[in-house]
Amino acid sequence: MTRKIHIFDTTLRDGEQSPGASMNTEEKLVVARQLLRLNVDVIEAGFPISSPGDFESVRRIAELAGDQAVVCGLTRAVEKDIDCAADALKYAKRPRIHTGLGVSPSHLRDKLRITEDECIERTIKCVSYAKKYVEDVQFYAEDAGRSDYDFLVRVIQAAVDAGATVVNIPDTTGYSLPEEFGARIKYLMEGVRGIENVTVAVHCHNDLGMATALAMAGVKNGATQIECTINGLGERAGNTAMEEVVMAIKMHEEELDAHTDINTREFVKASRLVSSITGMNVQANKAIVGANAFAHSSGIHQDGVLKKRDTYEIIDPADVGAGASQIVLTARSGHAALKHRLEELGYELEGEALDQVYEAFLNLADKKKEVYDEDLESLINERDRNESALYTLESVQISCGFPLTPTATLTLKDAEGETRTVCEYGTGPIDAVYKAVNKIIEVENDLAEFSVQSVTRGIDALGEVTVRVTAEGGKVYTGRGADGDIIVSSTKAYLNALNRLLLDKQEGR
Repeated sequence: MTRKIHIFDTTLRDGEQSPGASMNTEEKLVVARQLLRLNVDVIEAGFPISSPGDFESVRRIAELAGDQAVVCGLTRAVEKDIDCAADALKYAKRPRIHTGLGVSPSHLRDKLRITEDECIERTIKCVSYAKKYVEDVQFYAEDAGRSDYDFLVRVIQAAVDAGATVVNIPDTTGYSLPEEFGARIKYLMEGVRGIENVTVAVHCHNDLGMATALAMAGVKNGATQIECTINGLGERAGNTAMEEVVMAIKMHEEELDAHTDINTREFVKASRLVSSITGMNVQANKAIVGANAFAHSSGIHQDGVLKKRDTYEIIDPADVGAGASQIVLTARSGHAALKHRLEELGYELEGEALDQVYEAFLNLADKKKEVYDEDLESLINERDRNESALYTLESVQISCGFPLTPTATLTLKDAEGETRTVCEYGTGPIDAVYKAVNKIIEVENDLAEFSVQSVTRGIDALGEVTVRVTAEGGKVYTGRGADGDIIVSSTKAYLNALNRLLLDKQEGR
């Protein structure tokens, strides 16, 4: 039997720290359900002491996961952090507290301003204190990738002796080369007494584009847990992408003497879900889940694939949930055809919910020759965005063009069902619409980014707009909207961002 590599997902903690990718509690629960469908071993649900919203997210995900997955809360090596995490995890059936501190010369000297001996003392203290609450304690040695080898052995030895069940070796800055990082893991495996009795984890960042290679080097040299995120989401250039390391292990299972228990057929759905919720688009040539991951444009490649798929594809697209659609949807398609295709995409809708999507589908199909999978996902996401919205769009009308002054007439409906109509002028149609929105929704913000892309190919494609707004305090909120009319898409996107901002304020985040 090959070694099992545990998959520790930190999309909801480290992934959410990516600027503009923050999620509220309900959105985190949606992602957590998908992580359970993926069958991840550990869900790092948040940093409980950082905000009331994060505390609530950890608490509710702990209840949701039941026996299926370990639920983990992050802390600093501070007693009040650990107390807070223990409180958030008190209903978890499989709780884990993840605590630790920096170990590199830079962290000790410039951030923590402590000596190596003081670092050892804090290591023992934080692990021992967490053990008062839970049996499963994970210790992280932040910036281990730039630490002294022998001092790192001392720190990990202290954590193991204090009762840590998991020791996490992060390359926090993505600085290491794979060969060197693998050698570091091997040095620990050979130098720490009792390390064979604990789980050794690697947490790698992608600053130099090598997060997957670093994680695989760790596995090759003895690590049995990989910390990763969906789509590689995370601080700066991101974290190790779960879909990449899992499929790399699957492709080289015999060579690595390793396997995971991940349900890989859920990868594409997970990727699209996280992208939709966070507004962080996946590049087309992204490994495993990118739009072009299984696309072939070269005649030579097409000929080879048609004769035998694995001539140019080492992975069966179906193995990651990227199978091609078999039903062409048009305005002549009925409920049954739409329901079947939605189920293939992972959406189970019945009754009124299905009727709502079908009505939106027919409106779109009347304008397009063919409705693609991406169109359907956009319709579903648009519906989901409106369900918890404090303000929704009732109507928008624009007059513009030379020599007219761009003018927007806008009607919004609030959560109580009250409508309000305003008219505003601007330097262009989008400026006029956004001024009209601001006249109704009076909340301080700055528009930091505005981008438009087509959902599918063709002149009749849906246009999807992504905006990012900065609130007071510098927090960034992402909004998305899709429609055949770019003005409508732009209005929906801006409303989505402001709704997220307002809901965040209500939750005290």
